[in-house]
Amino acid sequence: MKLKNKLRTLLGAALILGVSACESFLDVNENPNNPEDAPISGLMTNITYETSLNVFRTGSAVSNYVQYLASPNPNSSSDTMDPVDFSGTWFSLYNVMTDLNELIKKAEESGSAHYLGAGQILMALNLGMTVDLFGDVPFSESFNFETVTPSYDDDQQLYGNIISLLDQGIANLNGETSISIGADDFIYGGDVTSWIRLGHSLKARYLIHNRGGSGYDANAVITAAAQGFASNTDNAQVFFFEQRFNPWAQVAINNSNLLLGGWISEQFIQALDGTSYPVFDPRLPLMVGTTDDGEFLGTVNGAGRGDAPEQGARSTLIPGQYYTSTQSPLLIATYAELKFIEAEAKFGSDKAGSYAAYLAGIEAHMDMLEVADDAKAAYLADPSVSMGVADFTIDDIFKEKYVALFLHPETWNDARRYDYSYKDMDLPENLNPDLNNQFIRRLPYPDSEVSRNGDNVPQVSLLDRIWWDQ
Repeated sequence: MKLKNKLRTLLGAALILGVSACESFLDVNENPNNPEDAPISGLMTNITYETSLNVFRTGSAVSNYVQYLASPNPNSSSDTMDPVDFSGTWFSLYNVMTDLNELIKKAEESGSAHYLGAGQILMALNLGMTVDLFGDVPFSESFNFETVTPSYDDDQQLYGNIISLLDQGIANLNGETSISIGADDFIYGGDVTSWIRLGHSLKARYLIHNRGGSGYDANAVITAAAQGFASNTDNAQVFFFEQRFNPWAQVAINNSNLLLGGWISEQFIQALDGTSYPVFDPRLPLMVGTTDDGEFLGTVNGAGRGDAPEQGARSTLIPGQYYTSTQSPLLIATYAELKFIEAEAKFGSDKAGSYAAYLAGIEAHMDMLEVADDAKAAYLADPSVSMGVADFTIDDIFKEKYVALFLHPETWNDARRYDYSYKDMDLPENLNPDLNNQFIRRLPYPDSEVSRNGDNVPQVSLLDRIWWDQ
C-alpha cells in the first residue's frame, strides 16, 4: 500500500507518545466524572490499531476450537474446551468500544460525518465480535458512566444494533463532512470509498450468520456483497512496524525460542496436504512450517506432542511467512471472505453464480499469499476443486473458506453455523466431560465480569447457543 510505510512510522510515534483514550467503564479505578479528553484524531489512531489487535485476540482465543492450532501439551484447556477466563479479551473489546463511544460523540458535535461513519462501522465490528463470542452482553448501559453494573442486552437485538450501525455509518460516509479522515486512520489512511466498501462487506458478514434462520434474507446479503470489496486492494488490514511486531509473528518467534505456541493442528495440515482431500494445496508451505525432516506434521488437539517431544518434530507457525512476518498486516476483513459469503448466499437461488464466487474466493486468497501462477492454475484445475456446477456443494464453500480465513475469528462463527462438519474434524482428545461429547458453542463469561457484575451475568453453559446458532 502507498501509505504503508508512512502509517507505520506515524503509528509507532503515536504509541511511543502514549496516544490513548479513556479506559473502559469496567475500570473501577477511573473517575467516571473526570474522564481524560482525547482529540478525535488520537482516538482514531488508537481505535483502528486496537481493533486489529482485537481481531488477533479473538482469533487467538478460538483458534484451537476450529483446529487451526493445537497445544503441544496434553489436556490443555484451549484444546479440550474447558472453561477459560477471557477477561483480557473482554476488557480489550470494551476499551475500544468505550473509545468509539467518545469518538462518535465528538464527531456528532463537530459535524465530522466521515469520522462518525467510520466510528459507527468500527463499533459494529467490535460489538459483533463481542456478541459472537459471548451472546448477551452489556451495551445500552455501558457507556453512560452511571453504573459499573450494566444490564445485559439480548444478543439478537444487539445484531439489530450492528446492522443499524453499519447502515448509519455507510450513510454518513456518503455525506459531506467538516473534517476529513487522514493518516490517523491505520486501516485505510482516510480513503472514504474503502470505508464504505468495508461497511457493506461487514453487513454481508453479519447477515449471513443467520442463514436458515427466521428473518434471513439471502438477497440482502447478495446486495451488500455487491457493494463491498471489489479486489484484494480493498482488504481491511493494519500493517505493523519496527517498534511493534505483528502478534502472530511474535508467537512464531517465541516458539522458535522454546516459548511454545503456534503449533498447527493435525486437522488443518491434513485438510491441505492431500490426506482429507485429493489434492495438495500449494498454500500450505506459505502458511505454516515443516518439521526438521521437511514434512508437514500436525498435532492432535488435546493429545499434545505425544511421541514427538522435541522441538521441530511438529509443524508450527514460523517467522517470515505471510501471516507471521514482523510487519505483516492483521486482516480484519478480506475480499476472499466476501466472495465465499456471496457464494453461500447465492447457493440456493443462483448455483452458477455461487460457483463462480467460490472459485473467485480461492483465487483471491491465493493471490494474497502470492501463490505461483502455475501452482494456482494446477490447484484450480483439479477436479476436486473445480468440480463443476452440478457437483458443487455447500461443503466445498465452507472448506475453502476455512483455508482462506486462517487464524481469523470468523471461522468459529462458520464452524458453529456449519455444526463443525468440516471433513475429518473430530472432537479433541481428553474433551471436557461437561460437553457430553459435543463441540463448544460459546465462551464463558469472564471471571472479572462475574465478580463485578454477577447479578446481571446470564447463567449459561458452554453448550448454550447464541441466537443465530440454533
